[in-house]
Amino acid sequence: MEHFANRVEAGGRLAARLLERSRSQASAALHDPVVLGLPRGGVPVAAPVADALGAPLDVLVVRKLGTPGQPELAMGAIGEEGALVRNDDVIASARVDRARFDAVLQRERAELDARVARFRGGASPVPLAGRAAIVVDDGVATGATMRVACRVARARGAARVVVAVPVAAPDSLAALEASPEVDEVVCLAAPPGFMAVGMHYLDFAQTGDDEVARLLAERRRP
Repeated sequence: MEHFANRVEAGGRLAARLLERSRSQASAALHDPVVLGLPRGGVPVAAPVADALGAPLDVLVVRKLGTPGQPELAMGAIGEEGALVRNDDVIASARVDRARFDAVLQRERAELDARVARFRGGASPVPLAGRAAIVVDDGVATGATMRVACRVARARGAARVVVAVPVAAPDSLAALEASPEVDEVVCLAAPPGFMAVGMHYLDFAQTGDDEVARLLAERRRP
């Protein structure tokens, strides 16, 4: 089973793969790119990718809509610009009614707005119009969060949307590759029998808000 030492090491390996694809002319992903980390865990992966590509780093703030009683199970996800993705199969199997869904949605929308302000410190988002958006996370399980992130990137005018992750569930990876919002997927490992992103990291300690803000501030261009 593929293992990464930590998110920084995973980001370095992901950057190497992206550079390799660019040099072989197998990918148009690196034309005027912006690297977008999904907070919180995706930002430490995205930072070395941005450094290697010489690209600006920003966040693409999205929130998972956790199922009541099973918060790690995504029944959907939301993002900036009012974007929403529903996992109708999860909603049905968990028997989540409209009122409970809306309650989670309202709570997570408020948290999303607060995080946008906290992470960027009042700075404007990096413009995406006409550019390649490389959307990075530490891994993909259900894919709900990544799908809504890609939808937001497209809504903000990205000419090309590339998903870049160290590890993903094979079925979720296939769904992303087939998604109309995604132009390309770069993934280092999609192991059969995938169970959880954290199982593929030796160090999967939680990323704090302060770390996300620091990584962005260090790379913010005038």
